Order: sequence, then C-alpha cells, then structure tokens
Amino acid sequence: MKAPIAGGAGSAADVVALPRSRASLPSGFTRFLESERLLAVLLLAPTVVLLGAFIAYPFVMGVWLSLSNTSVGNVGEFVGLKNFVKAWNDSIFRTAFWNTSVYTFWATIFKLALGMWLALLLNRHFRGKRLVRASMLLPFIVPTVLSTFAWRWMFDPTFSVLNWTLYKAGFIVTKLPFLSDGTWAMSCAILINTWRGMPFFAITLLAGLQTISPDLHEAASLDGANAWRRFWHVTWPLLKPVTLVVVVFSIIQTFSDFQLIYVLTGGGPANSTHLLATYAYQIGVATGLLGEGAAISLFMLPVLFIVVWLQLRYLRRLEGA
Repeated sequence: MKAPIAGGAGSAADVVALPRSRASLPSGFTRFLESERLLAVLLLAPTVVLLGAFIAYPFVMGVWLSLSNTSVGNVGEFVGLKNFVKAWNDSIFRTAFWNTSVYTFWATIFKLALGMWLALLLNRHFRGKRLVRASMLLPFIVPTVLSTFAWRWMFDPTFSVLNWTLYKAGFIVTKLPFLSDGTWAMSCAILINTWRGMPFFAITLLAGLQTISPDLHEAASLDGANAWRRFWHVTWPLLKPVTLVVVVFSIIQTFSDFQLIYVLTGGGPANSTHLLATYAYQIGVATGLLGEGAAISLFMLPVLFIVVWLQLRYLRRLEGA
C-alpha cells in the first residue's frame, strides 16, 4: 500500500466529509438551502415589513375611518359613504378641491417650463457648470417648513421685505396684499411650489438630455433647422418619456401637498387657499372628526389614479410607437 502524498490525505478527507455532512441533512431541506428562494425571502422581508407597517396598514386604517363616524375618544361604527356625501355637499370642501386642482395645474406647468429651460441651459458647456448644477439643488434640499417660513417673512403684510423694496424703488405706493388676499395668496403658494420643484424637473430633464446623441442635432442643423426646430423635432420627442414620468411624480406630490400651505397661510384667508390635505387635517385632527377627515383625504385617491393611469397609458403608446 502506497503512502499518501503530503497534503493529499487532508484534501481527501474534506472531499469525503462534505458528502457525508450533506447526506446527514434531509434532501428537501438541502434543496431549499441551495435554491435562491431563501435569499430572495431574506432580502425582501425587511422591505415587506416596512411597506406593510408604514403604507399598507395606514391606508387600510384610513379606508376604515372614512367609512365610520370615528372621532377622538370615540371608536365609532360603520356608516358607509355618509362621510363622502357630507364632504361633497360641503362648500368649503368644493372650494378646497378646486384650489387643489388649480394649484396642481399651474405649479406643474411652471415647473415643467422653467425646469426645461434650465435643463437646456445647464446642458451647455460653460465655466463653473458643476458649481451651478450643485447650487441649483438648494431649493430642493432645504426643508419645506424652513424655506416656507422664509417666504412667509418676505410676504408678511407688516414686515414684508418685498413690499419695502418695491415701495423704495417707486413701483408701488401701497402695500401689496400678498397673503391677505385670496388670489394673491394662491399665486404666492404656486410661486413657492414652483421654486421648490423646479430643480427636480431640471435635474431629471438634464439627465434625459445627456442621453440624446449630439450627432442628431448636428445633422438637423446641417439640414437648415434652427434652434427651435431642433428642439421641437429632435429633443422633445426623445425627451417626452422622461418628461411624462417627471410630470406624474410632480402631480402626485403637488396634489397631496400639505406642508407649504399649512405653514404659509393655514388655508386662509377665508379658506381661499385650502387644499384637500390641509382641509382634511383641519377636520380630522383640529376638530377631532377622524372619519370625516379621512373621507376628505381619500377623495384624492381616484383623481390621482385617473391622472396616473392616463399618463402611463400615453407613455405605453409612445413606447409602442
């Protein structure tokens, strides 16, 4: 019998020991360990727990509250669609619904137009381009409450720095009612929302512009197309899918906006700037009628669902074409 080669005995033992250890386990359990399902379950478990705890459970509770007459200190009972009917017959609710639609429409239009313009400018080559791109994100990075407080101070009827500047420059003779008039207050809210959301549009559209080959613009310019025709016939068709995705996110965020209006005007003056979110907070939290407040907030769900469905359907048609 030949002596084993040095180091070979240990390797042979390991080779023999491995099948023995695996053979000691049940075949079904071994296949389960070797499959990728266990890894998938372990990786997805934290996400599922977080989504269930912070999204699914609050949503289900919101639906239940909207169908009950629950209030602070009262468990309540099932009342069906009574809260929705009561909200729809409320004149303040209809005003808040109209304000939310106007606020979302104009803020999205301005953010898209200014974000596109800024993205086209930042897509050019100039000195200090990186610094400008980084500083452009400041309105989006600063917390909403903090930035809105700064804007509220600038629009303050007594200490408004804008009124003081315009008066000293000779443009006005009386103070402008920035936050004391309903039309002016809604315009100020749209302005602040545009200022905050424009960087998100600009950065996302800029990323889309980076994917467009410069050769397409060079070919179009050689064919005699000016800057506007190159944008309309070359840039815009290729940028349309990215634009639709950004608009969808903006509509969802703007339609359900709460912090900006709550800090800036609180829904006033005379409910002229109430949005669905702020009015739902006032009814559900401030007055303690949790069921009615939940019903008001859930009115946003079908509207957002229809808008998102239409835009995604149009996006699929673009991809198919």
